[in-house]
Amino acid sequence: MTRILVVDDEPQILRALRINLRARGYDVQVAENGAAALKSAASHPPDLVVLDLGLPDLDGVEVIRGLRGWTTVPIIVLSGRAGSEDKVYALDAGADDYVTKPFGVDELLARIRAVTRRLGDTAPAAPALRIGRNDVNLADRTVTRDDGTEIKLTPTQWAMLDKLLRHPGKLISQRQLLHDVWGPEYQNETNYLRQYMAQLRRKLEDDPARPRHLITEPGMGYRYRP
Repeated sequence: MTRILVVDDEPQILRALRINLRARGYDVQVAENGAAALKSAASHPPDLVVLDLGLPDLDGVEVIRGLRGWTTVPIIVLSGRAGSEDKVYALDAGADDYVTKPFGVDELLARIRAVTRRLGDTAPAAPALRIGRNDVNLADRTVTRDDGTEIKLTPTQWAMLDKLLRHPGKLISQRQLLHDVWGPEYQNETNYLRQYMAQLRRKLEDDPARPRHLITEPGMGYRYRP
């Protein structure tokens, strides 16, 4: 059973999400502030986090960073902040998706299903690939540097990287990446692609500002250059 941690300081939202998610078979934990969320995640690790940015004690972005310090669990942000800057900050900190309040429960459930599909995806056997000083194994989803250090990627980062690496040299369009990684409902969230590509380059490229392998084709899409 998928365990979801819902973090929000509005009691009516916590109650509504607890009822709706449990009715659909999810195991639900709730927290009303950032400190409680981090404590709950550490003591009972969730499979997915639904997180409000406007918490009374910690900014939601700080909670994302706190979680990303030790876990790759998918994070869906709920927020009344509709500005693009807030989305960029949240995605750059490590969020996997962003839902603006007010929201429909059906929309949130669709986002949760999309994230959990990425979490459960298993790639068929594939040879190890090389990006910079890193060995990337798509079959067991490991990235190992030359010094033996293992690099952790989130399920969404893996889904995007997998799509590119399985088609070396081929241009993958923005629309196709959004569809295949996030789902058919995602057609205009190109900022997701920019943020996740930047994260992958920081983790994998020798010089993220001048990538040699994870290439942007402006206005069109991305390609993996072996």
